Amino acid sequence: MTADAPAPDSLIAALPEAALMLDTAADRIIGWNDHAARLLGLGPQERPAFSAFVGADLPRFVVFVEEVDHRGEGWTREISVTPQGQPARRCEMRGRHLPGRPGILLLMLIDLEAFEARTQIAEAAELQRAGVHEWKRAEGFFSELERQNQLILNAAGEGIYGVNAEGKTTFVNRAAQEMLGWTSEDLLGSDIHSKIHHHHLNGEAYSAQHCPIYRSFRFEQVNRIGDEVFWRKDGRPIRVEYVSTPIYDQRVLAGAVVIFRDITERHENERKLREALGEVAALRDRLEQENAYLQEAITSERAHHAIIGRSAGIRQVVARIDLVARTDATVLITGEAGTGKGLVATEIHKASARSRRPLIQFKCTSVAPEEVEAELFGQVRGAPNGATRDKPGKLELAHGGTLFLDDAGELPLDIQGKLLHALQSGAVTRLGDTREKPLELRVIAATSLPGEELRRSGKLREDLYMFFNVFPIACLPLRERPEDIPLLATHLLEIACRRLNRAMPVVTERAIQQLQAYDWPGNVRELHNVMERAAIVSKDAKLVIELAQSGAGPRAPVAGYRSEAQMQELLRANLIAALRETGGRISGASGAAALLGVKPTTLYSRMKAYGIAASDWA
Repeated sequence: MTADAPAPDSLIAALPEAALMLDTAADRIIGWNDHAARLLGLGPQERPAFSAFVGADLPRFVVFVEEVDHRGEGWTREISVTPQGQPARRCEMRGRHLPGRPGILLLMLIDLEAFEARTQIAEAAELQRAGVHEWKRAEGFFSELERQNQLILNAAGEGIYGVNAEGKTTFVNRAAQEMLGWTSEDLLGSDIHSKIHHHHLNGEAYSAQHCPIYRSFRFEQVNRIGDEVFWRKDGRPIRVEYVSTPIYDQRVLAGAVVIFRDITERHENERKLREALGEVAALRDRLEQENAYLQEAITSERAHHAIIGRSAGIRQVVARIDLVARTDATVLITGEAGTGKGLVATEIHKASARSRRPLIQFKCTSVAPEEVEAELFGQVRGAPNGATRDKPGKLELAHGGTLFLDDAGELPLDIQGKLLHALQSGAVTRLGDTREKPLELRVIAATSLPGEELRRSGKLREDLYMFFNVFPIACLPLRERPEDIPLLATHLLEIACRRLNRAMPVVTERAIQQLQAYDWPGNVRELHNVMERAAIVSKDAKLVIELAQSGAGPRAPVAGYRSEAQMQELLRANLIAALRETGGRISGASGAAALLGVKPTTLYSRMKAYGIAASDWA
């Protein structure tokens, strides 16, 4: 806006119709002219909410604002306004966004009753100017229409029919007959309201006393209706907009003529457009959530990107992956922590027909038990858990793809039944919502306990265990496949050297023997840590392995006693071993504190004292 351009407030003050400016985000009227003040009964100091004036028509007004947002401008006659302390008034509402003022809507309100009164005055004045001849033509409207204008009426593309003061049909043109399926013989001389206008679309009876067409000749008013239904002879409804105009015979009200248009297709297109916009918005939200999840997954560094090894155990795992990947069967992966259960799940997903959809991973011990339900099923704002925003759950994000439940045996028992129901029924409901969303996904579950031991432990419901255990895959610990250690160690060392920008040291036979002689309680995850540490400490060309300082186990004492430093090292190693066993979980029945027989607060204090971080047991 230039410096000498008039302000929007001054412009609306000059408009000849009621006009106001509406902040749609805050639902506040921020400016109006005198016409709007008189129409709505606004005081000079008020800044009222416009929704207070539309009452029960608020949903239609919201749809109207969305139409203006989509098309840039719009109009409607479906919304009535109720001035303060006065009855509702029918209005024609026109809206347009103000340029340069986002969220500000210019709204013009035309009082239809006043407009129709002016129309009647203008029509009466026109008839008066036309003289006696025009009055006579108006008096003989029906006879002249039948005799001279029948061809014109039948050529019209809009439906036209007339009714007398008793509500009986006097004429019906060809377009009306084609749209309604009734013939002129069916309708002429009969009560047309009882044939085509007897019920609302919701099935509620439509009394003739409330019919705008009958009001035209009973109260001498022109009625313009934007959206109602007429009923065809075959019982099907059609949506119509129509104008009903009173007809006079020698200054005596004789009936009304109705001109209507079939807007069924237009209404259906608008409905499809609204649904399409809703689907686009839902798809956009879902893609944004999936993208955020995938970006988070990409930034989390993985130890390796393919299954490495040549042992019989590895060959069996690969063979079973090939067997099950192309199916949608549920898979249960078992194995100790650090044996590569997540890698197996990733390989199954990558080789499946769902590889173009996301693999959504959920570690069941990664959140507090009271938060598991919201993480799995999602939530809506205002849910019982105090949610402040809508959020899809892991089940919803995995729709069309694969859901990987790591440490499935740690799911709270009260959640397990709800999870099983959602998976079996193919539908999920967010916390605080009543609407079900379709669910079509593949489930891969993992647990550190062998299948039968997990079944006996009671951690997993019997029915959920049976649902998971369609196709079991067992990952062997590293100590049971020492022939894989050379390949794994070399592969992990190459990754560590690239990441740390170090030269690749020579892997000697002595280093391999040292690695194969170790028990590896942390499995491949511990091997990864050892090789990364080796990449750091190997300053010469040869690989230097530091197992005793890795937290994998204390250095054996030389004599029959231990020094204070050795005792502290033993205590620290024991804490790390317990944390590794529980996957870093501290509290709870299966937490590290319970394994060690101490309180969680005591364990937290000792971890802080020994400087133990997540990288020590991961």
